[in-house]
Amino acid sequence: MRIMNENLLLENKKAKIRFKTIEEFTAGMELLGGEVKTLRAKRGSLDGARVVARGGQAYITGMTIPHYQGINNYEEDRPRRLLLKKDEIEKIANAEDRKGLTTVPFEVYNNRYIKVRVAIVEGKNKRDRREDIKKREAGIEMGRVLKRKR
Repeated sequence: MRIMNENLLLENKKAKIRFKTIEEFTAGMELLGGEVKTLRAKRGSLDGARVVARGGQAYITGMTIPHYQGINNYEEDRPRRLLLKKDEIEKIANAEDRKGLTTVPFEVYNNRYIKVRVAIVEGKNKRDRREDIKKREAGIEMGRVLKRKR
């Protein structure tokens, strides 16, 4: 599911290249007022962020949201609780236990509420990445050829 550009606030492009998606979830985030204002201004980073399950709750760690115009009442890289169903949290916890799987956030978007799209992923090896690049370039070339024929 791709989010419209005007609603997309943050994107983790590196994760889309490095990982193969197994299962996706959409979650709300527990945020403070200054964090919401900063995200709506499209400031922040998902680089190196991941999702962990602790004590029956899911948290996003490694996500950085800078301070909003002098409001310093929160840590920029604090863990933020994700609002997920119990069975989704259980799936994330099980993925942490299995070797080779992790859970990463892909996008933060604004759909009346601030939402984050997270996925259980598996790492790609170098050969898989190269194959993805070849497929993408072949699709681009096909588009060019079809465009010329019009």
